[in-house]
Amino acid sequence: MNFLSYLISGISLGSVYALIALGYTMVYGIAKMLNFAHGDVIMIGGFVVFTAISSSATSPAVAIICGIVVCTLLGVVIEKVAYKPLRNATPLAVLITAIGVSYLLQNVALLVFGSASKNFPNIFKGVPDWHVTEGLTVSGVTIITIVVTVVIMIGLTLFIHFTKPGTAMQAVSEDRGAAQLMGVSVNSTISLTFAIGSALAAVASVLLCSAYPLLNPYTGAMPGIKAFVAAVFGGIGSIPGAMIGGILLGVIENLSKAYISSQLSDAIVFAVLIIILSLKPTGILGKKISEKV
Repeated sequence: MNFLSYLISGISLGSVYALIALGYTMVYGIAKMLNFAHGDVIMIGGFVVFTAISSSATSPAVAIICGIVVCTLLGVVIEKVAYKPLRNATPLAVLITAIGVSYLLQNVALLVFGSASKNFPNIFKGVPDWHVTEGLTVSGVTIITIVVTVVIMIGLTLFIHFTKPGTAMQAVSEDRGAAQLMGVSVNSTISLTFAIGSALAAVASVLLCSAYPLLNPYTGAMPGIKAFVAAVFGGIGSIPGAMIGGILLGVIENLSKAYISSQLSDAIVFAVLIIILSLKPTGILGKKISEKV
């Protein structure tokens, strides 16, 4: 029974990683760049929701919407200011810029909110727990996390495959130059990609902070790194791969903490990644791309 409890908790944690990984994999798949500031967008989303609830009589639903709106706008601004000028730059230049944006967001949060951790409010306290069997109870936060992730995953897949903006994203991902010749606005498509990824980061911040209710300027750093690992694990650029990679990562981490060592769980996660990539460098669902020269 303990194993089942750890497994469900791992799926819940992995669902959060999957939501964050979707942001990484969409940006990489379409814009061909790694937004390492994505984890700090999560942190900003958490602070927006926290501030909205703590400083006024704002309902949790309105606070979550505020967090999504702010993170969406932040994602678009980051893309316009930091990444758009580097559209044709080397990957190293983009990487250094992403690290700079990450440190900028962390230091702004330090100046505004301070370094002390804040207790994130329990916004899902009205959601009942699910008593599966005697000795096994699944918390309401866990249920919401898994359900929200599955719904977002399905919705995003339908959006990519059955809408005009989604088709534009696929075209830009396949061949940016050819898409532009066919009338697709590459700049608008990439901005939309950042907006969607940042909105998902806001949702992930609420779920993450509800499960682990301590919020500080470094809250998004490690989950962001692990979500990037999940995206690579599943095959970066693949939306189903991000989902599978995130859930597997969460399960491996949780079972490692329970049965091996809580101190070694992170090392075990990265070791599994190395093994998987040694056997299949493109990740679980990644595809090898041949370039013509």
